[in-house]
Amino acid sequence: MATKIRLQRHGRKKRAFYHIVVADSRAPRDGRFIEKIGTYNPITNPATIDLDVNKAAQWLLNGAQPTDTARAILSYKGAAYKKHLQVGVNKGAITQEDADKKFAAWMSEKDAKVEAKKSGLANTAAQIKADAMKAETKRKESIAAKIEAKNTVVEEVAEEAIEATEEVADTTETVTDTTEEVVETAEEVAVAAEEVVVASEEVAAPTETSEETSSEEATSEETAAE
Repeated sequence: MATKIRLQRHGRKKRAFYHIVVADSRAPRDGRFIEKIGTYNPITNPATIDLDVNKAAQWLLNGAQPTDTARAILSYKGAAYKKHLQVGVNKGAITQEDADKKFAAWMSEKDAKVEAKKSGLANTAAQIKADAMKAETKRKESIAAKIEAKNTVVEEVAEEAIEATEEVADTTETVTDTTEEVVETAEEVAVAAEEVVVASEEVAAPTETSEETSSEEATSEETAAE
């Protein structure tokens, strides 16, 4: 029976989660399987892989053929390398102890790389967050500056309006004062005119008296002559 190591899909839409299984090559992808040897979650960064390396290496030695994605996963987790070392042990090229030491050294190096990647991702995320906060702070400062500038313009316009109102009030007061002065001047002119009229009447009165006296004297003379 031909066996394959492949992924069996689980999870909801757009949130896929896979089981790494050994199954008959004739079975459907998500159908029956012989053994589950791990899980694979591609959503996280880096991807989360939980694999039984010893079982995976043993199935590779037994002739199981991995799919392309499964082969990449097995290589990433060291199952392919362990199988390579075990072939050397079976052939007598190296001892089991040497194979175990080499595999342990390889795993240590791989773990260091993974941790370095995680650290780099964390630093990148922190930098992105810091840049986002700086951008947000700059945006808020820009908005505050615009609001302040707008308020300044409004205050200036209000001050100009107040000054214009005060000028209009001053002008009104000036016009009122001028009107009052004109009225007072007109009253003074009227009083002066009345005085002139009175004076004219006073001058005219003696003249009439003189004329009457002259008329009386003339009448008396005429009477005497007769």
